This record gives sequence, structure tokens and C-alpha cells, in this order.
Amino acid sequence: MSLSLYDTMAREKRPFVPADPKRVTMYVCGPTVYNYAHIGNARPVVVFDVLFRLLRYLYGAGAVIYAANVTDVDDKINAKAQAEGVPIATVTDRYLSIYNADMASLGALRPTLQPRVTQTMDAIIAMIGRLVQNGAAYAAEGHVLFDTQAYADYGKLSGRSMDDMIAGARVDVAPYKRHPADFVLWKPSKPGDPEWESPWGKGRPGWHIECSAMIDEALGLPIDIHGGGHDLIFPHHENEIAQGVCAHHPGEGHAADYARYWMHNGFLNFGDEKMSKSLGNVVLVHELIEQTPGEAVRWALLVGHYRAPQEWSGELLVQARKSLDRLYGALRRAADVTVSTDQPSAAFLAALEDDLNTPQAMAELFALASRLETAEGDQRSAAKGELLASGALMGFLQADPEAWFQGGADEGFKARIDGLIAERVSARAAKDWAAADRIRDELTALGVEVMDNPTGATWRLKETT
Repeated sequence: MSLSLYDTMAREKRPFVPADPKRVTMYVCGPTVYNYAHIGNARPVVVFDVLFRLLRYLYGAGAVIYAANVTDVDDKINAKAQAEGVPIATVTDRYLSIYNADMASLGALRPTLQPRVTQTMDAIIAMIGRLVQNGAAYAAEGHVLFDTQAYADYGKLSGRSMDDMIAGARVDVAPYKRHPADFVLWKPSKPGDPEWESPWGKGRPGWHIECSAMIDEALGLPIDIHGGGHDLIFPHHENEIAQGVCAHHPGEGHAADYARYWMHNGFLNFGDEKMSKSLGNVVLVHELIEQTPGEAVRWALLVGHYRAPQEWSGELLVQARKSLDRLYGALRRAADVTVSTDQPSAAFLAALEDDLNTPQAMAELFALASRLETAEGDQRSAAKGELLASGALMGFLQADPEAWFQGGADEGFKARIDGLIAERVSARAAKDWAAADRIRDELTALGVEVMDNPTGATWRLKETT
């Protein structure tokens, strides 16, 4: 089976065929770095990390270029810097470092490129200039606006009429706009905010032009895949297409001249509402990974299909941990088995190649674990190799099984627990049941769960609440 992806523009799954198999390009809208990322922000990171891994497997690690931008020009950043009395860069550098560390804890590979708005300003101004020159943008009262009437396919990605788009974007119908849907490319900065020189006066770029310019400079147009959350389809991605096409193909361009495939993940919901900072119903990744293994959080984010909305709850994390316990348990019990392959199973690969069907891929991981438990000889060696390789392709099962079960215990604690378990094994062998029960109670008080087996016992740290 070959890779097929659901294309938002086409509204159907399409076989994925890159423009150049030796240079596969993907761009995903990244963070605005002024605060900690919440778990809803992490869903697209984890989803497109799986795609990044799959593309690297199919085309070669060196053939895939993945760019995820960093927005470091924003009103919220300005407000944060002013409140703290520090330069803008102090805020953005701090939260970008935290963001990258948090996403790494979820098993996300670092994108090939992380272009920043402040480092792309010349390209942004140059793209605006081309749009003005091409008749797709105009200057008015210190602003530069995109002329939505200059792009015939405006609205094709979202499938909205012009009236719907105006209402949906809650646009500011300023008197200097030629059309209510026209949007800002350049605007004057507020007093005290960062500003840059431009042919239209000092100011700063609008949000949409930033991504178009970063894509053009970092990857070149058209790109193969553009991804992001479902909420970015309109107005952000709709406007990106219009700008990118009109900057290079005035009057004759089409959406495919900007991005050949569009992919969008569904919302992560908290209760009945989309998780967002503005609603205050957020779970911060930074805090979550202090209580739960990042691998379990990653599993919870992938347990549903990426295009579907997903409910976030504590129970989801509990089930994720249990699922990984099942898989790591099978690997621990097969510690003496030598693998005979480093390739994922055909059924697992087919699931991922079917528009990143992670629920089916997870089912295949369980099937491989069952084979590992029941097969013998060469079949068992193959099952273990396929389980490890399949897990790696999704960012799972790369920890030592013992380390997984023993969590963050330090060496001194581990030595103490190992000593108590050895004493308990000796007590049981001597049929000193009172001593064995006393030691087990002591282990329970330490938050340790003991799993007896025919050859002795293993242990794991219990979940903390």
C-alpha cells in the first residue's frame, strides 16, 4: 500500500505523490511564544511528528524537510514583556526553549527548520512589495492590505462564501478598505511596541503574511504538505494561499501553486468546549509531564484519528498508561529474545499509510505483543523486532522496559526496593509468610507494586494522583 492523505482542499483522501521524492517538504503552523503550551497545542505537534517520521521512513531521513514556524511578534508577547519589564526577546527565547523541551518530552522530533518572524522580516517586506507590485495589495493610511478581489479562488479551501467569510472573520471594516474582506499585511505598531522600517512606514506585519513569507524563504513554493489545526483553515490558511499565489502568479495562479496537500487535525476538547487559553480550560503540557510519562501523554493524543475531535480527560491518560504497560510488559518478558528484523510489520505500516490511522496502528502493536507472548523461535524473534520497529515509527517503546515500569526512581531508591524484594523472595522460599507480607506492606507504603512471577518478582511505581 502507498501513502494516502486526506486533503482538505480536495475533501477526499488522495495518494501522496511529492513534487520531488528527493526533497519532500512539509510546513506546520507552530507556537506563539509568550506562555506555556497547553495540551491542545500539542495535538498537531504529535500528529505531524508521526507524519514526519513516516515520511522519513518512506523517502529517507535526509529527503524530508519539515518546517514549523515560531511566531515571536504578537500583542500578547508585547504585553508580557512590558509587564515583566524585559526585552521582547527575553520572553520569546524563554518560552521557545520551554516549548521545545516540552514537545521533546512527548517524543516529538525537532523540526528540520524553525523559522522565526523576527528573522524573516526582510522576506516578509519583500513579499508584501511583490503583492503591491502585482496589483494584489494596496497601501492606505499607513497600512497595506491584501485585495481579496484579486484572487479568484479565495474561499476555496474553507468552502465559504464571501459573506460567510466576512462574518466568520469578524473583520474590522475600516474606511480605507476597498472590500470588507480585505486583510492587513502591514500596519503601524502601537506606541512602545517593536517596529521595523518599510516602504510604507514603520510598523509590523499582519499575522497571515508571516507564514507565507517564512514558507517561501525556508522551503520554496509550492510545498508538498501544509498542516495545522482545524481552526486555522479560515481565515489563516485561506489568506496564506491567496498571498502566496498572488505573490508569484498574479492573475493566473491556483492553490496548488502554494501547497499541494492540506491536512488539518481536529480539536482537543475539554468538556463540551475546545481547549483554549482564552476560555481558561487548559491543561499545560509543562505541568502534565511532571505527573505522567510523556510517552503516555503522546499515546493519549494519538488514540483517536487525527481528523476527529477528541475529548481530553484524566481517564484517557489512565488508559494510555495501561496500554503502554501491556506493550512494555510483553517486551520485558521477552528480554532474552534476540530480534531478527528492524522493520515494522506490513499491517502496521498499512494502517499508518492509510491517512495516519493511528487507532488501527495501535491495534497492530497489540497484535504484535500477543504474537511475542505466544510465538516461539524465529517467529518470536520477528515479532519482537517488528514490535520495536513499529513502535519507533510512532514514537513509542524506545525506553528500557524496566525503566518504564520504575519511572523516575533514583538509583538509591531502586537499590532499596531491589533489596526488599530479594528479602521477600527469600522469605517466601522459606515459607515465612508473615515476613513476606510485612515486606510487601512496606513496599506498598513506598508506592511500589510487586508483580510475582515463576522466576521471582518485578516491580513498578504506582501512579500518583
